[in-house]
Amino acid sequence: MKMLSCRSLIWIALLFCLGFQSCISHEELINFKKEGESISIAPMQIAQQNPLKIQENDLLRIQVHSFDPLAAAPFNIESQEGGNMQMLLQGASGGNYPLELFIGYLVDQNGFIDFPVLGPVEVKGLTIEEAKTKIHALLLPYLKEPVVNMRFLNLKITVLGEVGLPGVHRLSNKRVTLLEALGMAGDLTDYANRNNILIIREENGTRTYARIDLQTDDFFTSPYFYMQQNDLIYVEPIRARIATVADPAQRIITYTTGVISIATLIIALVVR
Repeated sequence: MKMLSCRSLIWIALLFCLGFQSCISHEELINFKKEGESISIAPMQIAQQNPLKIQENDLLRIQVHSFDPLAAAPFNIESQEGGNMQMLLQGASGGNYPLELFIGYLVDQNGFIDFPVLGPVEVKGLTIEEAKTKIHALLLPYLKEPVVNMRFLNLKITVLGEVGLPGVHRLSNKRVTLLEALGMAGDLTDYANRNNILIIREENGTRTYARIDLQTDDFFTSPYFYMQQNDLIYVEPIRARIATVADPAQRIITYTTGVISIATLIIALVVR
């Protein structure tokens, strides 16, 4: 009878040890709330998004229109290349080259784009609206009431770590929040550390780092709440994640050692 009780206790201890090794608390899975606290439901003024500024290596899609299409044609890449552009686009679609490389203006390391007829135009540090206004003014001597359309072609962010879909994600618009970025990456996993998310940002030759805590509402007013092009988001794992990726042999040794220690103690107490 003693041996049966001893075995039962050993199995209980074993299950306890295994469960303890992979335990994740409820509080670690909650966003916007820490233990004993809750997010404020009072209305909050939405912080203004810092406008996206054009940086070196950005790709810009620029189209010029006018009442006279023939007069505007020399200011558009497609018209400049003529039939060769169609061949290039067909070759890119069947190969490994992004289409935007053939229809976009690349901002060089000095912040200039090489615009047809106008030549080098400096756009680095300008918003899209400011760059459109600048090119519009340069076109006035050549075109009557020109219309300039411009947008980013390579708006993207990188999300790594404990998310469902890590990798590079393209942005469809200029106003994307951190929460939307995590949503595009498949949301946080159960092992994500929600109070220490790292954001790496590069602007004007400077790299900055920020730590965001999703379990408070302070990050809603953070300058990193709205994404900038080429932002990198890293979601680090919590400690419980270590048990799922540790070497199997090491885990067996750890579990066995713990079980033997507890079993020895239980046997000693029962026999006594």
